[in-house]
Amino acid sequence: MVNLVLKFVACARTAGLRVSTSEVLDCLNQLELVDILEESQFAAVLRANFAKSRREQHHFEGLYRLFFHELRQNASVAYSEPLAEQIQNILQALTAEGAENETFQAMLDFLGGDPLPYFEQLRQIGSNADDQNRGLGSNLGALTRRLEIMLGLNAVEDALEQLFADHRDQMNWEMRRDLKEYFEDRLESARRLLTQDRHAYEDQAEKTLSYRQRLDHLGEIHFASLTKREVETMREVIEQLVRKLKDTIGRRYAHHRKGVLDIKKTLRRSASYQGIPLELFYRNRPLRKTKIVALCDVSGSVWSAARFMLNMLYSLQECFTQVRSFVFVAGLDEVTNVFEDHEINQAIEKILKEANIEYNAATDYGLTFRQFKNRYLDILNKKTTLIIIGDGRTNYANPEEGILDEMRERSRRLIWLNPETEYFWYTGDSEMRTYMEYCDEVRPCQNLNQLLDFIESLVL
Repeated sequence: MVNLVLKFVACARTAGLRVSTSEVLDCLNQLELVDILEESQFAAVLRANFAKSRREQHHFEGLYRLFFHELRQNASVAYSEPLAEQIQNILQALTAEGAENETFQAMLDFLGGDPLPYFEQLRQIGSNADDQNRGLGSNLGALTRRLEIMLGLNAVEDALEQLFADHRDQMNWEMRRDLKEYFEDRLESARRLLTQDRHAYEDQAEKTLSYRQRLDHLGEIHFASLTKREVETMREVIEQLVRKLKDTIGRRYAHHRKGVLDIKKTLRRSASYQGIPLELFYRNRPLRKTKIVALCDVSGSVWSAARFMLNMLYSLQECFTQVRSFVFVAGLDEVTNVFEDHEINQAIEKILKEANIEYNAATDYGLTFRQFKNRYLDILNKKTTLIIIGDGRTNYANPEEGILDEMRERSRRLIWLNPETEYFWYTGDSEMRTYMEYCDEVRPCQNLNQLLDFIESLVL
């Protein structure tokens, strides 16, 4: 075991990992305290001693996997002792062919399970790159050296193919298959080491984004492409923004809650102070908050965006005098009470599963508008902002734009949010070209940034 660890240390040092003698001694002493046959304990001891930072841990994991898994001759049943003799015979035969070629011999050692000479070849590439950074030598030095090693790998592969062809009658097909698989795996590992970016983890560390930058990046991702974790982050962002907007609205109304000076009341009260108006009285100005009526499409074509639109409606309830919320596919159902009676996540889950609509039906905006006119048209007035959220795809049914015009006439304004990419608004069964004529404002809304811009414009 000591020799194996020392060999690993030699390879790690050659590959660029900094390992001191004292760390090696500490590692050997600690290995006596664990069960070295339990790989998780063995790897943990080596990692704790030889990797001193996250960058080095990333490098260590690759070296450990290569040395203790990919290059072990007994890594599987196929590479057991009966096959080891054949492997050595093949490598000896190839050694005789390329005895004078140092690069060729280093690759054969790698195929035999000794990566140290091959790491030495790779380190020369890094040395050439460092010389380039200092302005020394040709700017093609590292590239030329890498190309030489790649050509050497191809030469080894060709030599193996030729050897198998020449000795085809001396091997049964099972042995030939296992030997080819063994050498192909080793050559693949060698090529990966040659082509991988040595500074990949370092570059990633340098590009660590701040919280604000991560939010900006998240804000440009389409709703349909978000992971579960990103969805939770977006909910938090929306809630923070809405809380901020509520504070802004509160300060605004606190500042403007007083109307014009009430002269009569001020003069009457001044009689207590010998006619000096020490107390000023104002005529109260009633709060004027907009009412919101929102219709949200929850069909399959906009399913990914519907959750965030409902999240927005829930968050805005306290910012307005009243928010009436409806969901629809073919026909609609009011879900205002669900928002009022349940926590946000529970409310959205209930709406997306338990509303009194046919979720699997073909979207029919015309039917939705007809039902709204028959049941709820009287809730619209000149204090109401009507918001429709959907892609406008009617499945070639009657769009009922006349009813939409009537809804707009009764409202203060009509805003349409479309979660679909604007390029597709006028294709297929989309009626956006028709509906746009009856809207005061049409906005694309397919990511967080666009949604937040709309919330700010709506509230402020």
